[in-house]
Amino acid sequence: MSEQHNAADKPFEKPDKKLYSPNKKGPIGRILAPVAGFGVTFSTIFRPNVTEQYPYVKVPTRPRYHGLHRLNRYPDGLEKCIGCELCAWACPADAILVEAAPNQPGEQYSPGERYGRVYQVNYLRCIFCAYCIQACPTRALTMSNEYEIAGQTRESMIYEKKDLLVPLAEGMLNPPHPMVEGTTDADYYQGKVTGPTQAQIDWVKENRPEDPSLKTARAGATEGAR
Repeated sequence: MSEQHNAADKPFEKPDKKLYSPNKKGPIGRILAPVAGFGVTFSTIFRPNVTEQYPYVKVPTRPRYHGLHRLNRYPDGLEKCIGCELCAWACPADAILVEAAPNQPGEQYSPGERYGRVYQVNYLRCIFCAYCIQACPTRALTMSNEYEIAGQTRESMIYEKKDLLVPLAEGMLNPPHPMVEGTTDADYYQGKVTGPTQAQIDWVKENRPEDPSLKTARAGATEGAR
């Protein structure tokens, strides 16, 4: 108790001015102090102006820029999205809506049991954090470098699956069509499917002879196909 009283009765010691006082300027520093704030201005005033002539000249974005979402395909044309909805669960802004549907005989849109029947991204909510990309187990969803995302109405800012699905590359076959014969969905995930087979092309010819992808589709070597 006596020690507490002694500590309370101890007189207050002023802090050391050398430790807590601001640094004092010398004679030259005091003379230049009024113009020191213009240092950044003077250092840039004689530099040439840089004006981006957008939209006539578009400056390339960084390679890993987070832009418009893209739903990707396998080399034979089947969709990578399996409708698992993990991207929608990972989205912190609740900007993604996914509704899955089962693949049926004659209506195979993706390898495995299900595909994404409905896929929507609301760009009025999206914050381009790319959490959805990290959550996708099949690399079906990626983000492109496209940044021109604007619309006249709120409805136009909700992108549907047809707006996000990448176009068919040359040689791909438009789904629905069966998986490569002798393969499983794991073969697709592991990159063993490198293109459509002749059996897939013949199936589309029989069921959709007017399909425009038949003009450019060509049978490619597929590892593991029987």
